Amino acid sequence: MQRHLLFLGLTFLGLAGFSLLAGWAFFSGSNLSEAWRTLGAVWPYLLGAGVITAAFAGLFMWLAFYSANNGYDDRVDPEGH
Repeated sequence: MQRHLLFLGLTFLGLAGFSLLAGWAFFSGSNLSEAWRTLGAVWPYLLGAGVITAAFAGLFMWLAFYSANNGYDDRVDPEGH
């Protein structure tokens, strides 16, 4: 049950962070020029940032699981036992 709560909590935090980023981008962009009065010009940048963030997260998770599954994280006995 706690695993589900953790997953839901992290999902909520991720969506809340994305919403804050979208709101900030819209607010900041609307002060730049008339071209940023709608969200249409902001979405490609937000989606690009989301894709890049997901790619880096996936890469780092793959590296962590790869090292754990191939024995790189095993403890080594310094005395050789």
